[in-house]
Amino acid sequence: MRSLYNAFQFKSIHTKFALAFSCLILCTTAILSYSAYRLSTVAVTDASLTYTNQLMEQVNKNIQTYIGNMESISTLSLSNTDLKQYLSWKNPQEAEAQQLEHQISSYFSTIVASRNDIASIMFIGSNGAVVSDRVSPEFKPYAELISQEWYTQASRSKGDIVISSSHVQHVYQDEYKWVVSISKQMPSPQSGGASGVLLVDLNFNLINDLCNQIQLGQRGYVFILDQSGDLIYHPQQQLLYSGLKSEDIRALMQSQDSTFETVATDENKIYTVRTTSFGWKMIGVTYAGDLSGNKKEMQLTSAMWGGIALIIALAISIWLSITLTKPIKQLEVHMKQVEKGNFDIRVDVEGANEISKLSRTFNLMISKIKELMSQTVLDQEVKRISELKALQAQIQPHFLYNTLDSIIWMAEMGKVDDVVTMTSALSKLLRSSISKGEELVPIRVELAHIENYLTIQNIRYRNKFTYDIEVESDLLEDRSLKIVLQPLVENAIYHGMKHLAESGHIRITGRKRDGVIELKVMDNGVGMSEEQLKAVRQKTTHQSQSGKGFGLHNVNHRIQLYFGELYGLQFESELEEGTTVTLTFPVMPPVPDQSGG
Repeated sequence: MRSLYNAFQFKSIHTKFALAFSCLILCTTAILSYSAYRLSTVAVTDASLTYTNQLMEQVNKNIQTYIGNMESISTLSLSNTDLKQYLSWKNPQEAEAQQLEHQISSYFSTIVASRNDIASIMFIGSNGAVVSDRVSPEFKPYAELISQEWYTQASRSKGDIVISSSHVQHVYQDEYKWVVSISKQMPSPQSGGASGVLLVDLNFNLINDLCNQIQLGQRGYVFILDQSGDLIYHPQQQLLYSGLKSEDIRALMQSQDSTFETVATDENKIYTVRTTSFGWKMIGVTYAGDLSGNKKEMQLTSAMWGGIALIIALAISIWLSITLTKPIKQLEVHMKQVEKGNFDIRVDVEGANEISKLSRTFNLMISKIKELMSQTVLDQEVKRISELKALQAQIQPHFLYNTLDSIIWMAEMGKVDDVVTMTSALSKLLRSSISKGEELVPIRVELAHIENYLTIQNIRYRNKFTYDIEVESDLLEDRSLKIVLQPLVENAIYHGMKHLAESGHIRITGRKRDGVIELKVMDNGVGMSEEQLKAVRQKTTHQSQSGKGFGLHNVNHRIQLYFGELYGLQFESELEEGTTVTLTFPVMPPVPDQSGG
């Protein structure tokens, strides 16, 4: 017994749940399925077919009542004395005959206006008379009208009602309505005199709406055949005509009012047939798979077995919850301690299941969070120190002294314009260096700062160099770190231009490519050898103990702190050719205007 118990002690919680609930679901499903199948095999089919028969009886009565009303209207219309008198005229164009025609048309119009199921009423006499419910209608030619099937069939029926199949009526010019026609011949009031045919067109939409309202299961439907087996109505008539769907018309025409099942390739159909007094067949189609079951009996049985299964499931669930939630609650208590800021705890849950693994992962996560928090604090401290040094490095005292000495010297020499230009540039330079404290500024602001710096240095060095700034206009509003170009330009002047015998040139360019902004500072100064270039690159990535090269290192370090190791400074140089420094960082879109302006 002990060994059997140990055999079911799985290490995985997932396995315990899977085994317990699989057995529960399997037993419950087997019992309910057997009971449902035993009860539904006969009761379900009988109940559904009884319901379908009742529906078809109702449809049959509705159609017969509807057609009967139309026959009564036809008989009433033919008994009109004005119509009989009108038919006796040999020339319907005479004035008195025209007066009768107007009265008959008004009579027909009254009938049509009172019945929205009648599309039109028309009378055609063998004497050439044509009258309808419309005022000034445009009929088809008389010869075409009397050659149509409804007219010829009524003429042959000798006074019997003729009911057509559904068809497109074309008795009026440029009008083609889908109707069912009822026609009847009116015998001549005089022996050997003229006769005529009354046509009543019924709106096909009435039959369509009536059949569409019938719901036979989920996919069942109703359709109608005439005496010849032609379709009067079918909800999928186009599919039948195109051959994509079929009905067993031959079997339906041969059958009496009954219910029978046909075997199809896709799914068996059950036909329920009812025949009207005038020969139409009302057919209801249901699918064997849609038959509803004896729900009440099935529900009682399902409830009984479901209750038993529920009791068993609850017992298993309680036992499992007691076994499994204890370590989870222990883990929850420790997590709440972490929420309060205590990162010096550890969760010790013995075992090899998922909860134990989760506890070990939780401990690793807490250790990693502590490490990352410490690193973040250190990075922020380094960043603040770097930013402070950056601002201090840009405005060195000797730069200010030299600039002020130059202003004094130019003032003594009477160079008022140069004094104004240099003083204005120095003022703007100082303002952009210390204003607002923003670290990210639009590139246009950074370019304005460097242009002021170049203006001051160009005057100080007495036009020792020229410069130009070519930056694409679409990146002027993108943002850059503040004061990143000045150290690059300063190096270009002090180490590139200062020792040239002739005038040098500094060029600053900017472009945007694949989500990265490239700013380049190029000079045609003395350049660097491979050894010098290697040393500069080394100083850029590792701060020199002597403090030299701090400006380049600080720019590169600030960029990588903000944007990552993929960005920073790259150097290209050749002796006697010049140096190019490329500054890269990701596109930082402008901050939206929050002022609402």
